[in-house]
Amino acid sequence: MSHQAVPSPHLRDLMRLRRVRDRIDRESAQPLDVEALARSVNMSAGHLSRQFRLAYGESPYSYLMTRRIERAMALLRQGDLSVTDVCFEVGCSSLGTFSTRFTELVGMPPSLYRQQAAGATVGIPPCIAKQVTRPIRNREAPDPEPRLE
Repeated sequence: MSHQAVPSPHLRDLMRLRRVRDRIDRESAQPLDVEALARSVNMSAGHLSRQFRLAYGESPYSYLMTRRIERAMALLRQGDLSVTDVCFEVGCSSLGTFSTRFTELVGMPPSLYRQQAAGATVGIPPCIAKQVTRPIRNREAPDPEPRLE
């Protein structure tokens, strides 16, 4: 007699969170929002956001934006597209939001990154270039000027 073990509610949530994260990785250039992601795994948006943050240390939206910025960095290094074109190519609909988040994660605006990074990875295999140029999640770029308090 064989019976399948039923996963615990916690394990079931982790499996659903992994499906959401995998979908964000696959479809980051598509229009995605937390409500649609939550519906796809039969969770409320609030529950998904709370559980995702507990499991991965950031909100689903933050994770999505980081994926988009990583892709944008690769496109900007190639130098074929304008910053505006890259913004829309990676799935962002607002150039202002894209530029702000890019600057927070990378430490410089996308236009400056494009200028500085154009030849920085010449001769480096793409898989290595991706690793060394990846933005640092959960630790935004350091403020270039110290603040007086």
